[in-house]
Amino acid sequence: MAKVPITISVNGDTYEALVKPSTTLLDFLREHLFLTGTKKGCDTGECGACTVLLDGRAVNSCLVLAVDANGGQVTTVEGLGDPEHPHPLQKAFIEHGAIQCGYCTPGMLISSKALLDRSPNPSETEIKTALAGNLCRCGGYLKIIEAIKSLAKV
Repeated sequence: MAKVPITISVNGDTYEALVKPSTTLLDFLREHLFLTGTKKGCDTGECGACTVLLDGRAVNSCLVLAVDANGGQVTTVEGLGDPEHPHPLQKAFIEHGAIQCGYCTPGMLISSKALLDRSPNPSETEIKTALAGNLCRCGGYLKIIEAIKSLAKV
């Protein structure tokens, strides 16, 4: 299968690569760029562990082909912050104990960021709706909701 060129901005850096047309955005991020914060869960768009922002919109990266993200801007959990300068959402998740096993955390953080970017003061219903595509196997939803609420701008 012939590879095709793509140019994509990830966390503010631009990358050019040759990829198979069947390569998902998730596999491109993990296998080509070695950004492993985005988790590979179900590979069918059911769990949300692979959620990233694509042009500001939360998407399941396992369902998006890398070629379809060509020219786009992607933000992964690595793009939110780092240990020295964590994003306010990362701080809130830690402060509220919203992290258990951590597998869902990257997708939850990205979905939460997308929500707060479009609705700075979301209701609890809006928060639950925004997180509906993210599965927490540990059942930590209440603490995750509390963390997001703590950042809502009144």
